[in-house]
Amino acid sequence: MQPAADITAYRKHWAARFGTAPFLPMSRAEMELLGWDSCDVIIITGDAYVDHPSFGMAIIGRVLEAQGFRVGIIAQPDWHSPQAFAALGRPNLFFGITAGNMDSMVNRYTADRRLRSDDAYTPGGAGGRRPDRSVIVYAQRAREAFKEVPIVIGGIEASLRRIAHFDYWSEKVRRSVLLDAKADLLVYGNGERQICDIAHRLAAGASIGDITDLRGTAFARKAVPAGWIEIDSTHLDAPGPLAAPADPYAMSARPPQGSAQVVRFVRRVKNADRERSVIRMPSYETVAADPVLYAHASRILHLESNPGNARALVQRHGDTDVWLNPPPVPLSTREMDWVYERPYARAPHPFYGKASIPAYKMIRFSVSIQRGCFGGCTFCSITEHEGRIIQSRSEDSVLREIETVRDSVPGFTGVISDLGGPTANMYRLACRSPGIESACRRPSCVYPAICPNLNTDHSPLINLYRRARELPGIRKVLIASGVRYDLAIESPEYVKELAQHHTGGYLKIAPEALAEGPLSKMMKPGVAAYDRFRELFERYSREAGKEQYLIPYFIAAHPGTSDEDMLELALWLKRNGFRADQVQAFLPGPMATATAMYHSGRNPLKRITRDSERVLIPKGLKIRRLHKAFLRYHDPENWPLLREALRRLGRADLIGSGRRHLVPAFQPRPRSAGTGGAPEGRRATARPFRTQHSGLPRVPRTRPRRAGPESS
Repeated sequence: MQPAADITAYRKHWAARFGTAPFLPMSRAEMELLGWDSCDVIIITGDAYVDHPSFGMAIIGRVLEAQGFRVGIIAQPDWHSPQAFAALGRPNLFFGITAGNMDSMVNRYTADRRLRSDDAYTPGGAGGRRPDRSVIVYAQRAREAFKEVPIVIGGIEASLRRIAHFDYWSEKVRRSVLLDAKADLLVYGNGERQICDIAHRLAAGASIGDITDLRGTAFARKAVPAGWIEIDSTHLDAPGPLAAPADPYAMSARPPQGSAQVVRFVRRVKNADRERSVIRMPSYETVAADPVLYAHASRILHLESNPGNARALVQRHGDTDVWLNPPPVPLSTREMDWVYERPYARAPHPFYGKASIPAYKMIRFSVSIQRGCFGGCTFCSITEHEGRIIQSRSEDSVLREIETVRDSVPGFTGVISDLGGPTANMYRLACRSPGIESACRRPSCVYPAICPNLNTDHSPLINLYRRARELPGIRKVLIASGVRYDLAIESPEYVKELAQHHTGGYLKIAPEALAEGPLSKMMKPGVAAYDRFRELFERYSREAGKEQYLIPYFIAAHPGTSDEDMLELALWLKRNGFRADQVQAFLPGPMATATAMYHSGRNPLKRITRDSERVLIPKGLKIRRLHKAFLRYHDPENWPLLREALRRLGRADLIGSGRRHLVPAFQPRPRSAGTGGAPEGRRATARPFRTQHSGLPRVPRTRPRRAGPESS
């Protein structure tokens, strides 16, 4: 594997003489004003172009610009013809294609597979400005526009679809997006390190087909090169006898068409040979036909995700191998500072005029302080994309960005809306031993309990908070990112700091479930940790003379969840005075461990065999709606469904008008159709999960008052 080069140490490309663009150009007229005759790299994105470090296209574009390359942006192009993809001319090096900050299918459809009517990453919040499976469509149109230009795909959609993956929207296993997009190279994970190397190599005359040694990339090849040692993944984690058709790894003189390549496998290799070993996973055709082997492949992928010990993976698709190099080496603190301190305009491109872009409005006064997450929640894609090693910025860099927001962002009133990242309180947390960290294969550092090797000292974060709020012109620094409360209770001082200085009346946290069944499949802590955090939060809030509330949110219909589990949760919500205004149902995103559970009915957190643990899967629209209805027990539209379920569960005693009852026996006149007060398929706000703590007030309302917005 190519060693990790410092991304700030490259010799700049000759085009650095053109200097820094106020915005990366979106038209030929802008290119001419900059003195450009062409672009070296053109980024095609499914999001509106916002030059802010919370948007992937802006980060990659500004990082490449700092390397001396001329970068153009084609944002939300009309995909019905190649004309829009030729708007900036032919790029000298490559097209970089991304669906945007979200997977396009997640962006366009609800968890019930209903088409959304809006899009937070589009001017005016308008829906319909990107196609389904945007990476594939954009790559096809770019190829039509300029046939010979290399195509590099990346971003979260490409990253999470890099191998054969279960696709919830088509309810089948799809091929690697690399092949469907007919791309030359796929960049997965955070892409700064890879994209710098790719651009400089191509500028030096290398062929895109020769870039096969770069970590954090995937590419297609016909066969395993000489000198590599192949390891059969089923020897590492034996799933038992394979179902028909015959074992694709069986030895035969002439393999059937479409089967895996005939090779001789080894069970183990010496440590000295690990750099030249590759794990052959079951082929696309095999995992598409056999859910048990799909779960096995998912388990292997997650076991080989630590940059310190991961090996290359290969998966056959027909007559082609998809080769995945090990994950990229995380950025150092100095590199993180450099990435986030590029000259971002911190605003949408002037092309959009005064149009409002909801996603930008939500983050324009926020500052990212870290990347990655070691929580390992099975329903989440952060770990699969950003990794579980925390990459933190320096305090000084964060403070400089706060000052930039204060001094340059229009409309700033002195309130930083968030100082966080994927998780609010993992800043500077890491394994106590680099040696242990590089060898570890645990999917989570905090489940089933916090690892004794994990440093849980929140002092650097507390110090950062204190320095941030002392800056001139800063009235308040809020924490809107989700707090990992099982970590927070390890540092009562952090909870005190959070409650007394950085909470605006409501603080969101994510228990997700209460019962052991779903919690064990989510890899989330039990309710005892929540109760301890609540006790500390309320104590420190009272000491500061503040009336503040925790707003928990939960997932309905997650693998491992029974109807009884959801009933228990509904009773807990009522007992504690919570009314969810909107709820989230489990959405099986590509590559997530919980998605493998959903598809296979097996638990990839343990060794997969034909007889291994079966997982209860709440499938089907009816049961998913019922589980959502339990979370919105107070909504009259859900009462008929809940009464039916309570009778079926033998809990008709919970039907009535008393305090101990869950739903009344009478049915008022209906207000609207669908589960919940808001129409299906529309995000009611930029932050879609809102909860009322009915302690403010306790008098029931016909339409629950919306207090304390939550982000799911």
